[in-house]
Amino acid sequence: MTTNATTKDSLKLTCTTCGQINRIPATRAGDRPKCGSCGDVLVSDKVAELDAASHDKATRNDDLPLLVDYWAPWCGPCRMMAPEFAKAAKALSPHARLAKLNTEDHPTISQRAGIRGIPALILYHRGREVGRLAGARPAAEIVGFVEGNVGKG
Repeated sequence: MTTNATTKDSLKLTCTTCGQINRIPATRAGDRPKCGSCGDVLVSDKVAELDAASHDKATRNDDLPLLVDYWAPWCGPCRMMAPEFAKAAKALSPHARLAKLNTEDHPTISQRAGIRGIPALILYHRGREVGRLAGARPAAEIVGFVEGNVGKG
């Protein structure tokens, strides 16, 4: 998948833990770079949990593709998809980051994003939405969705 890393010297990434915007060398995305503020890993093969502030910063500013799973704890299909979403995070790292936003905890965000049903996946890249996928999906379909919208690495 392409991130224009070959034409850029650095990538801008939001720390999903503290919300700090970091710049990392584009060639180091796969080296588990850490946040300059809190020290947490910026590019991981794990799914990050977003709050309202980190969601807004990351979806507006990040240079790596960010796939957000809008979900709720009471949603059976959301819980069923969670392991598949985690598999997709492993497969897509370090070329994309995957994160979840609990729509029950953050209803304003889900309303603003136009979420009509969950689970809902929205792919963001460089400050804009590039694709949506509704319903629970297997890992291979999630990976294909990201690669189909932002290219392969």
